[in-house]
Amino acid sequence: MRVLLTGHQGYLGTVMAPVLAAAGHEVVGLDAGLFADCVLGPRPADPPGQRVDLRDVTAEHVAGVDAVIHLAALSNDPLGSLAPELTYDINHHASVRLARLARDAGVQRFLYASTCSVYGAAGGDDLVGEDAPLRPVTPYAESKVRVEDDLHALSDGDFSPVYMRNATAFGHSPRLRADIVLNNLVGHALLSGEVLVLSDGTPWRPLVHAADIARAFAAALVAPREAVHDRAFNIGSEVNNVTVAEIAGQVAEAVAGSKVVITGETGADPRSYRVDFSRFRAAVPGFDCEWTVKQGALELADAYRKHGLTREDFEQRFTRLAVLRAASGAGTVDDTLRWRR
Repeated sequence: MRVLLTGHQGYLGTVMAPVLAAAGHEVVGLDAGLFADCVLGPRPADPPGQRVDLRDVTAEHVAGVDAVIHLAALSNDPLGSLAPELTYDINHHASVRLARLARDAGVQRFLYASTCSVYGAAGGDDLVGEDAPLRPVTPYAESKVRVEDDLHALSDGDFSPVYMRNATAFGHSPRLRADIVLNNLVGHALLSGEVLVLSDGTPWRPLVHAADIARAFAAALVAPREAVHDRAFNIGSEVNNVTVAEIAGQVAEAVAGSKVVITGETGADPRSYRVDFSRFRAAVPGFDCEWTVKQGALELADAYRKHGLTREDFEQRFTRLAVLRAASGAGTVDDTLRWRR
């Protein structure tokens, strides 16, 4: 199968591309390249691809493609809140435009990287399934809800969108992100000896390893149409439904000599939800996540040590908001996050 992978030079795309290739697919990448240099360790070997802003995609980019896996986005809540209008322009409007072009080109399956943060303010200890009310509390999560709605309207007998609501990712990728919770806490533990939690530690977070996300997308790509057509799936494992304080405790166990420090300075976080992941396991028999939070913390600590993670890299090169601010300050991107020629 010829698969267009958007965001192939991102944190998840760099992990997913070789998984798809190993499954026998021909992978073609598409990425704006804003984070292509956020590499820890040896530079990864990317699949053939084009450096294209998602807003500039044309019919030519989806011609001859059997399926699209759409990861590219302005990714995470602080970044989305910085420039909500760009979040909606890129994450929502450009994504839907890509889907229309794909449908018109005869693409049959469109796997969309959504997020469990669409449940945002679910609260409570009950498990949240895919049919639960959506309560996004950030522009990033709201953009995901809007895309899901618009893709549903595009679905038909030939075009199958699938909404992969990923839990919060963690784990090592050759293109690292340090601004997601487990990756961030492990970095703080190694660099300062403190597992620093700014909230009160009580919110629930569902976590999932980047490699398990890649395996889930690979499975959904070839699942029977009737099992996945126009359906939403939570991607993760119930065992990784943990509070932020529990995450911090597991990091402290993984990084010898570190201690948990919960400051509470940002107060209670309204984003709190425990998630039910059984629907995807039922739709794709044999699939289950392989990684626990503790295993991910150990993996990250080993990778950080091996590749000599520095505080400057941790706070600047591997934090999405800092990367874009630096590029803007240097004049390499404009106010709309397009490369300056």
